[in-house]
Amino acid sequence: MSVWDDLVGQDRVVEQLTAAAVAARATVAAGRAGDAPSGGAPVPGGNASLMTHAWLFTGPPGAGQTTAARAFAAALQCTSPDLELGGVPGCGFCDGCHTVLSGSHADVKYVRTDGLSIGVGDMRDLVLRAASYPTGGRWSVILVDAAHRLTEAAANALLKGVEEPSPRTVWLLCAPSVQDVLPTIRSRCRLLVLRTPAAESVADMLVRRDGVEPETARLAALAGQGDIERSRRLAVDEQARTRRLDVLKIPLEVADIGGCLAAAQRLVDTAKADAEALAESQDAKETDDLKAAYGAVEGSRAPRGMAGAVKELEKRQKSRATRTRRETLGVALLDLLGFYRDVLALQLGSTGALANEDQRPALGRVAGAGSAENTLRRIEAVLACRRALDRNVDPLLAVEAMTVALRAG
Repeated sequence: MSVWDDLVGQDRVVEQLTAAAVAARATVAAGRAGDAPSGGAPVPGGNASLMTHAWLFTGPPGAGQTTAARAFAAALQCTSPDLELGGVPGCGFCDGCHTVLSGSHADVKYVRTDGLSIGVGDMRDLVLRAASYPTGGRWSVILVDAAHRLTEAAANALLKGVEEPSPRTVWLLCAPSVQDVLPTIRSRCRLLVLRTPAAESVADMLVRRDGVEPETARLAALAGQGDIERSRRLAVDEQARTRRLDVLKIPLEVADIGGCLAAAQRLVDTAKADAEALAESQDAKETDDLKAAYGAVEGSRAPRGMAGAVKELEKRQKSRATRTRRETLGVALLDLLGFYRDVLALQLGSTGALANEDQRPALGRVAGAGSAENTLRRIEAVLACRRALDRNVDPLLAVEAMTVALRAG
């Protein structure tokens, strides 16, 4: 299976990245032959213009920015024998592709964060690493999974690495939109914009890759609203489907103030439970592993430096819990937006596909009980709640304000 197979509905992006990987291989070959000792000289024929040292992948949530970046990284490290016969980089089977996709390749560094931001210390370490030559002789790739989470200081540190690139270093940055990245950074990157994949393409992938029943895959792809991973979870995870149905009951439960407050409390409690479940499964193990690394023995004095390390770990764990709560609420709000968008479509007489096809009776009840103007105000209430959560407003207060606004219409 090719590394490009999981990029659903992104034919134009795959074409550009494949061409860049072919040009990158030619650059490496020219350097080994002595035509380009630094690894950065142009390739005869103008092919070098297809490859550059920094890429910015953007697109709607779930479209596959990180998947595209990871596939490109694998193609750059591909060692398939078929390449000598004119094959395309990114076979998916060779040692280079396999180790990149599994996250164990020595020359590919993944930058992720479970917390709310990526700090300047981590980024400075990466910039120093980027100055070294790749051990495998091809490319040193640094993939920043959430470039929009860089702090201002971390973004300025990254700018240093992007401004003065090493000959064989490639930066792959992923962000929701180009506006989420500093202008000084994005101006030095080649921009790739992924589009929302069609529901039919997502459903086909779920059937082919995950063995989902066709009708289940179709409904999950519609409900996922273009988010591939969300669609997959809805197709294979019964708990995800149950939580979505609980969220979609809210428009029918806000007939009175009591219903508004109860619905808000339920949403916030679910988000808190998700964060606590993650903490229960990870926090204790991380703390025990850290203490073991310092050689701590129960009942004895803590080794020098361990207290500071534990405090830093607890800070990261708290940040991760906050992010988990926000993400759970964010998914619920997206489901609500999809519901009210479908309501608006029915009120305006649209004949297009509905995201919540399995909820037509509920959609019809809400559509018949109000006007398009009411629905637009409700959509704005959901968006206002998202903005409030981004500004660190207390989740319960933000969600209660939203449910009361949904009742008022």
